[in-house]
Amino acid sequence: MIIVDNVIVSDEFINARFCCHLARCKGECCVAGDAGAPLEPDEVGLIEEYIEEIKPYMRPEGIEVIEKNDVYDYDDRGMLVTPLVNDEECAFVYFHENGTALCAIEKAYLEGKIDFWKPISCHLYPIRLVEKDGFIHVMYHEWSVCVPAKRKGEKEGIPLYKFLKGPMIRRFGEDWYERFVKQIVK
Repeated sequence: MIIVDNVIVSDEFINARFCCHLARCKGECCVAGDAGAPLEPDEVGLIEEYIEEIKPYMRPEGIEVIEKNDVYDYDDRGMLVTPLVNDEECAFVYFHENGTALCAIEKAYLEGKIDFWKPISCHLYPIRLVEKDGFIHVMYHEWSVCVPAKRKGEKEGIPLYKFLKGPMIRRFGEDWYERFVKQIVK
């Protein structure tokens, strides 16, 4: 384990090899599970602010869910999450013609319609951040749908922390990331 400031990084995360393999998994992490993606309170406000720019990329079923309920929901622990369509896929999912699940929020961002990329929990996946006792714990969430990504990362020798460099800098800052990497490569 490595501690940088108030962030505790697990050995599992440090040692993991990983590289998303959308051609194999088809974005399964966006359509499977028992709850939507975790949301930060400020992200709810951003999604509400940009929802009209996001809607053109959403499926009708997703739009129906957010118009009937809201752009967020709560999981069984009372945490903010994205809403689900039929208790399955994220309401913000749309499907590419090849069947891959993609994010309508990210699509709006990539097309320059909004300046919010997507929820940080989605950007950081397969890690989850757990706040406890004043620390942020960086935990590697191993899930069977990501087996192709693990295999690809192992084959190509890509450490998970390098694969997630951009999202980690987005969440913790460039200075933090550089200090974190220096501790790994000592």
